Amino acid sequence: MSACATHNCDNWTRLTIYLDHHATTPLDPLVLAAMMPYFTGKFGNAASRSHNFGWEAEQAVAESRKQVARLIGALPREIIFTSGATESNNLAIKGVVEAYATKGDHVITCAIEHKAVLDVCGRLEQRGARVTRLQVGQDGLVDPGAVEAAIGERTVLVSIMYANNEVGTIQPVAEIGRICRERGVPFHCDAAQAVGKVPVSVEAEHIDLLSISAHKMYGPKGAGALYARGRDPRVRLTAQMDGGGHERGMRPGTLNVPGIVGLGEACALCGREMHEESARLRRLRDRLRARLEAELEEVAVNGSMEHRLPGNLNMSFAGVEAESLMMGMRGVAVSSGSACTSAAPAASMMEPSYVLKAMGVADDAARTAIRFGLGRFNTEDEVDAAAARAIEAVKKLRELRGQYDSSN
Repeated sequence: MSACATHNCDNWTRLTIYLDHHATTPLDPLVLAAMMPYFTGKFGNAASRSHNFGWEAEQAVAESRKQVARLIGALPREIIFTSGATESNNLAIKGVVEAYATKGDHVITCAIEHKAVLDVCGRLEQRGARVTRLQVGQDGLVDPGAVEAAIGERTVLVSIMYANNEVGTIQPVAEIGRICRERGVPFHCDAAQAVGKVPVSVEAEHIDLLSISAHKMYGPKGAGALYARGRDPRVRLTAQMDGGGHERGMRPGTLNVPGIVGLGEACALCGREMHEESARLRRLRDRLRARLEAELEEVAVNGSMEHRLPGNLNMSFAGVEAESLMMGMRGVAVSSGSACTSAAPAASMMEPSYVLKAMGVADDAARTAIRFGLGRFNTEDEVDAAAARAIEAVKKLRELRGQYDSSN
């Protein structure tokens, strides 16, 4: 049975149709139910080993570690709990570069990575590291051959995201992982957008480090994890914070037990429902695309449709600024790019998406792009209503622009 049929969704707003699930997802009621006891009666510190309160919290953390590991095909001891994918990315990238400093200082990444990777690489450059940013094709995909060609004797890490947060393209991770394994270079994936949405296997795809965020898969904000390979081969990391020795010394600080329980439960739910949920979202996404293309001229999908997250649709609407279109789509929450970019100063918000520019999309077309992110609780009626509002807004804005152009 699908998640939308089994879960009570009354606890989140119905006033707006929420189609921005790449920015964040609503907390699943079942996840909240699993978390609640650890805010109240089961409030112990998981590091307190001398009484029942601590043991209870420690057992909950251990179960969550198993749940996260199970979803990605890892061992529980290879899971390090963090505050989210951004912290995981920092620990993975900086931790590997520091640990392998005697071997080299070269990092390979991609031009369309999330800022949580690009900014980390920029910081490493300031410290003297060398970073190669690979380009992508018009489909938004990295060529594995380009990864192989970029690897040199001093390469210590390849960091390529699993799925893009704007256009939803899924990278050829297994092929890139195979190349990295053959060349003896650790492979890191920012998988915040992918885990829980599509099957991920760190073994089959030769992933050595993988970043996870709870709030991208109906879990709580402020909780995440880093998978760090512990065998065949073991990846070395240098901790980026000190104090307390938690998480095998990799991430000090009192564990966020309710958040970790929520992350574990979110992973368990995704593991059970992913296949059916993905198929349903793919149908809704394709329905939305068909409605828009049937009613509007000069619209274009950005990125590969074949290699794409099931709930993602990124489209450009010629002649209509994205900001104006979002304002015109009354009661529909969508985005023109990543949430982190949207939070930037107003001057930078006027710039077209760096992801779309890297894919070769012209600036004018990039400024008209809207990201639709469908999720677990969206319905067919909501998709139809959102399509109708988008179509109405595009037609009205194009008409207004035509009137303006004819008067000048």
